[in-house]
Amino acid sequence: MEAQKEYSIELAGRTLTIGTGLLAQQANASCTVRYGDTVVLCAATMGGERAGIDFLPLQVEYEERMYAAGRIKGSRFIKREGRPTDEAVLSGRLIDRAVRPLFDESIRREIQVVATVLSHDQENDGDIPGLIGASCALMMSDIPWNGPIAAIRIGQKDGKLIVMPTYAEIEEGTLDLVVAGTRDKTLMVEAGATEVPESVMLEAMKLAHANLDPVIELINKVAKDNVVAKWDPTSALSDEEKTERARIADLRKRAETIVRELAPSVMWSQLLVTKADRKNAQSKLKEQLIAKLEGVNADDKKKIGEWIKELVNGEVTRAILEEGKRVDGRAITQIRPLTSMIGLLPRTHGSGLFNRGETQVLSTVTLGAPSMEQTIDTMEYQTKRRYFHHYNFPGYSVGEAKPNRGPGRREIGHGALAERALLAVLPNKETFPYTIRVVSEVLGSNGSSSMASTCGSTLALMDAGVPITAPVAGIAMGIALDDATGKFRVITDIQDLEDGKGGMDFKITGTRNGITAVQMDTKTLGLPWAAVEQTIAQSRDARMEILQVIEKTIPAPRPELSKWAPRIESFFINPEKIREVIGPGGKVINEIIAETKVEIDIEDSGLVMVTSVSAENMKRAVDWIKQIVREVEVGEVFSGKVTRIMDFGAFVEILPKQEGLVHISELAPERVPTVGDVVKVGDTVNVKVIEIDAMGRVNLSMKRARPDYVDNGEPLPSRERRSGGAPHHGGGGRDRRPPFRR
Repeated sequence: MEAQKEYSIELAGRTLTIGTGLLAQQANASCTVRYGDTVVLCAATMGGERAGIDFLPLQVEYEERMYAAGRIKGSRFIKREGRPTDEAVLSGRLIDRAVRPLFDESIRREIQVVATVLSHDQENDGDIPGLIGASCALMMSDIPWNGPIAAIRIGQKDGKLIVMPTYAEIEEGTLDLVVAGTRDKTLMVEAGATEVPESVMLEAMKLAHANLDPVIELINKVAKDNVVAKWDPTSALSDEEKTERARIADLRKRAETIVRELAPSVMWSQLLVTKADRKNAQSKLKEQLIAKLEGVNADDKKKIGEWIKELVNGEVTRAILEEGKRVDGRAITQIRPLTSMIGLLPRTHGSGLFNRGETQVLSTVTLGAPSMEQTIDTMEYQTKRRYFHHYNFPGYSVGEAKPNRGPGRREIGHGALAERALLAVLPNKETFPYTIRVVSEVLGSNGSSSMASTCGSTLALMDAGVPITAPVAGIAMGIALDDATGKFRVITDIQDLEDGKGGMDFKITGTRNGITAVQMDTKTLGLPWAAVEQTIAQSRDARMEILQVIEKTIPAPRPELSKWAPRIESFFINPEKIREVIGPGGKVINEIIAETKVEIDIEDSGLVMVTSVSAENMKRAVDWIKQIVREVEVGEVFSGKVTRIMDFGAFVEILPKQEGLVHISELAPERVPTVGDVVKVGDTVNVKVIEIDAMGRVNLSMKRARPDYVDNGEPLPSRERRSGGAPHHGGGGRDRRPPFRR
């Protein structure tokens, strides 16, 4: 076993260390990245060639291990890590989106990058070390890759930007931004924010870029010390194979020239407004291209079929750059037609339909009790989530027939982005204690269904009467970029043909006050800073236009919830009384729930939340609880049932599960020979509270509760006389245990 070599720099006051030569030596390359006490193992491996595919077979995985944080999975029955958590999927996508643009897309060999979290310090997220490690492992390997890149996280707290913030600083702050790129180009952006102004977002992105260089230099040093020759796709080819490759390359070059010649008469002779228009145009272009090419065989025709979309995308990019022309006739900054509706579905708690061109999303809201919160059990934390957004993308939304096998990585990623977009405007739990589930059904897709889901979510939440602080809209920005010359044009509201090679998908959501979420990935070698600045500025104009459409449909959240939504009444009780509401083994609270058909949630602070669809049942449950925890005061008069008779007096239940003692001397104005002469078990009597002693025992009087009773200063009987020397169990015999803890 080789000794580990370590390379370190200081990054934001903590040490970033890359280790090589110790772990995972059978991978093409591997390294560990440590930041604080968070350690991630990254391995890059290349397998054999996959025949018959027309894409780069790249897999990027982010693996969480519960042992990394010293935890055992919370499930009683399953203790082993299984399907990746949504958080792990999102971290894997973050790394994937950053490294993928720098691969040669013509590679058909299996490539896998795996980042496994081996240690987690509960302060530093593993995604940044994972991305840095992926970059380093690829640079050290024989896998062709045009790196290196690095990544930096930026937070903001009290108006101050923070480089590489901890979990606590992110939680307490207003920004969580991740930027990945080369020294001078931006490759990937991911952000969540609390209505941060565009100027602040740009400042934060600049700060991130300024901190990329030291990390990139460190990766270069590691790669130089562990250098291996990169795999050459042509090295193992025979002379015949090399000749065939040269012929195919020449065929492709001729095809590009012919497509450029044919495009004006096929692509630009009409406005290709719909996806069907563009599909038909591509088919026609393919037919004419094959007819013009000489000496093509059946295999060549298949390759031309694989190339045609990319060739068309290239022509679309050229037309935008050189002529400012888009296939559907729109201006560079023009959004497709927008429409929105609310209240489509009669029984959902809220619904909204958003259309932008051919992209159509129906979002619905369901409100539930606080107990419906989702429990999140990950390597990083165990918590609960009261708002979640689920995104569905059926095949028919793009005119395809395909099996529905549950959400994939794309669905999880798009759903999380739309969820993050709305977090900043949701009401807090104290003012709106509901659990909120939003589901977005993509009914038609042609360009950024995640941004349509953001708009649909806003409509549905306001239709449901959820008091969000401001509506949120989202827009997907694109780019036509020539990597060779650096010439570019930023385009608003991209669709299918505008999101190909040489483009980007830069999604920005926000309110009128600022940005709430950002997600950018690119199919270029990175974006110049000028393009980033223009995109941020141009997107704001588009967002304002979309917000105007939403606000015209519904200017503010409905003042009342749907009649089908449950109601929640919240109130506080003395925390020391929680145990009385719960009862031994949950007996009391379960009785209330069974009798009134409500849901009850109690927090350690004493906050009680009662949820019901019936106003009558709600009142019964609330009154029941309040009676249980009510603090009895001297002088109050109650009507209660006699529960027990003793020689020295009778016990009367004055409140649910709360008794007091009527001493024999307090039963009537005259002397009473025996208690049974005056009352029997089950009798309803009026009693007055005459004393609450130091032990909390309640003493009652029937005679003093009579309307004709005249108080002549008669002293209360002594404790000995009241109890006859026997133990007194006022208050129902309840002990003074510590408050119930959930």
